[in-house]
Parts: sequence; C-alpha cells; structure tokens
Amino acid sequence: MTQENLYAIEYHLNGEPKRFIIRAKQMNNAEAWQWASCDAGLAPIPKPGRPPLKRFSKPMAERFGVTDVKWRGSVALAWDEEDAR
Repeated sequence: MTQENLYAIEYHLNGEPKRFIIRAKQMNNAEAWQWASCDAGLAPIPKPGRPPLKRFSKPMAERFGVTDVKWRGSVALAWDEEDAR
C-alpha cells in the first residue's frame, strides 16, 4: 500500500493570497510550484496512468503571477478521549 500524505500549499496569484490542500505521495518545492500552477489554472492537472505533462518551474510560474509558494505537511492528530470532554 502506498503512503499518501496531506499537504497545505499557500501562494499568491497576482498579489492575491490562495491556499489549498492536496493529497500526494511526496512533496518538495518543485512539486509545490507545479501544484500551485495547477490550482491557479496555468498548468493542466495530470491524469493518473498517463504520460507526465510539461511541468511548470518556479521562473515560469512567476511569469504568470504565481509567487511566494510555501508548503507544509499535515500533522498527525492524536485523539484522546479525555481531551474530547
């Protein structure tokens, strides 16, 4: 079974703050810039099982107004019955 995690990605599109959450197998800065470009409508969302599409790099995304891309992983929630009261 493959392990997928949730990641929060925040960025600016032409100065307007945007954010979204994505489930992915891995995340790094290059992946975050690619997914921010997809969310902004600049890059097509890749379809599973199809050949990879042209990726948006940071300089290319910045030309179209995507800036300040930041990402962070989700935190595992430790549920405690005593805390729920």
